[in-house]
Formats: sequence, C-alpha cells, structure tokens
Amino acid sequence: MTAHQSPPPSSSSAADSLAPLRERIDALDAQLLDLLNQRAHVAELVGEVKKREGTPYFRPDRVAQVIEKVKRNNPGPLKGAHVEAIWREIMSACLALESPQRVAVLGPEGTFCEQAAIEYFGGAADLVYCATFDEVFHATAAGSAQYGVVGVENSTEGAVARSLDLFLHSPAHVVGEVSLLVRHNLLCSRNSLDDIEVVMAHPQALAQCHGWLSKHLPKAERRAVSSNAEGARLAATNPAWAGIAGERAATQFGLHIVAHAIQDDPYNRTRFAVICLPHTLAMPPASGRDMTSLVVSVPNKPGAVHDLLVPLKEHKVSMTRFESRPARTGQWEYYFYIDLDGHPSQPNVAAALAELRGLCAFFKIIGAYPVKA
Repeated sequence: MTAHQSPPPSSSSAADSLAPLRERIDALDAQLLDLLNQRAHVAELVGEVKKREGTPYFRPDRVAQVIEKVKRNNPGPLKGAHVEAIWREIMSACLALESPQRVAVLGPEGTFCEQAAIEYFGGAADLVYCATFDEVFHATAAGSAQYGVVGVENSTEGAVARSLDLFLHSPAHVVGEVSLLVRHNLLCSRNSLDDIEVVMAHPQALAQCHGWLSKHLPKAERRAVSSNAEGARLAATNPAWAGIAGERAATQFGLHIVAHAIQDDPYNRTRFAVICLPHTLAMPPASGRDMTSLVVSVPNKPGAVHDLLVPLKEHKVSMTRFESRPARTGQWEYYFYIDLDGHPSQPNVAAALAELRGLCAFFKIIGAYPVKA
C-alpha cells in the first residue's frame, strides 16, 4: 500500500454508519404501518356507509382520482409509476376489508389476463380462474364473480374474435380497460432449445411469435391451447414440450425461460376489458378522457356502411376502431364493432349515437369507460 492510499473501511465502521440509517427506516416503517391501519379503519367505516346506502363498494373512477391526486402531489424521489403501484395496492387491501372483489379471469394462474386483473384491481382481489373467455362471461353474468377481465384486442393480431362474439348477447358491459405491454417467453423444464418437439400457447400468442418460431424451432409442432398459462402448465409435464408465456407463469410452474421476448413485434400490446353487470356498477361518469364501445348491424344494401360514418363526421366524433364479424345468418350480413372517442353524456357523442341508432337494424352500447393517456 502506498503512502497516498487509504485503507479500506472496515466492516465494523460500515456497520456503524448504517446503524442510525436503519433505525430511521425502522421508525418510519412503524409510522407507515400505523397510518396504513388508520386508513384501513376509515375504509371499514366507508364500507359500512356504502352497505347502508346500497352504493357500489368498488368505484374505479374514485380509485383513479385518488391515485392521480397522490401522483400530482408527489415531490419525489419516488417515481410516479411506483407511487401509482403502491397506492393501488393500498386501496386494494382496504377495499378487501370493505368487501372482497371476486374477479373472473382466464386461468390457470400465470396468464396475462390475471396480470391485467391485478393491475386494475390490485393484489387483494379474489381471482376466479376460468378455462375460457366464455366461462369468464358466464361467471360475471351469473354472479359467481362481480367482475370479469377478457382480452379484446392485440396490437399485432387484431381483435380477439371470441370476446367480440360474446359481447353480442351478454348482459355484462365494459367499465374499464387495461393495456399491457406483452412480453412472450419460451418456457421449458430444461434450460435448452434442443429437442423441443411441441410448443403450446394460446392461438394469439402462437401467431404473435410466428417469425421467431419459424426461425428457431421450424420443426416443432405448434399446438393451440386455452391459455398461455395452460401451455406452461403442460410444458412442465414433459421435457420435450415448451410453452409461451410470461415470467409469472415461469415462476408458477417452475420452468426455465429458455428465450426471452420472442414476440415478433417488440411493442406488442394487448387490451383487456373489465366487465360487470350494470347493477354491480353502472356506466362510469365522464372522466374527460373516455371511450364508448358499441356493436351495430345495418341492412344489407348499397351504401349502408357508408351511412354509419356520416353521423360521426357531422358531429365531429372520432372513431378509433372499426371491426367486422359475420352475423352467421347465411345472408352475408355483419356486425360492426366500433370504438368512439368520448362519452355518451357529451352532447355531440349523444347526438351521433342517436342518429346511428336510427340507421341500425341492431344497436348495442357495450360500454363507456375511462382510458389512460
């Protein structure tokens, strides 16, 4: 050691420096715990008032208002996204004391649908796992779950057709949405690409990873299953099988992530709709940034589809999605799924919807709900 070099700090001196900081953290943790329990007690009182008045326990618009206010008043150094995640969990835990929310999702554990539900309702929600989106709709309509979460659209592969079909005749409506940046991983019980014979996933995930699979596993069979998590569960039973799913599924089923982020589109996103019966939660009030979703059909005659667009243009309502599905009548008729910017309480949107209703053989508002910027 030269004369100009200082000796490294001893472990005892480092511990002496950390000790008072750790004591401060312990004291702050105790204060936080006390304050959180005070908040939980007030939430219980709120729950008693809601029960007497018969008002909904879960108010997503109220959750959004509280989180936005906290983020606006956050001085840092915590980032806004982290503050949002913390407060969502606090509110979820407090809501569970008022009334646990049962939420139907596509199972088994580890699906992106589960992830979307947790992002919207928080980790304290009571999740009901369903084998198909049909079961999610049925559980929500029958009352075995208060809410459901279903995939409706992917940025790469477009609409989730089955969900759109189910909206036609379901009494459930949309009260919210979650947009997830989806990262698909190849999961296997062995940490190797060698000797993989079958890759299993939801059909949408297989399509979203088509290019990667063609390049890296051209001989492997692609087998569609009910969900990505189900593919991961099956992959855990055979070393020659692989699944495509998220990191939650890898942890859940004890699998290796053999290849990360194998989706062909690096910005691959999936929209999930939050659904419930109107008596569980009515249409959320306008938030200033809303979307109205509807399904319509028109008589099969020349210019009928063009006529649908005229009221939107005249009342300056922007259309963000226009999707067609066959009506299955054998007459080459179609249902059209439309997303509009705005809320039915806005005069221009209300006027456009009224004119549309008069043009349509079938007209149904699926929901109006706030969307994130």
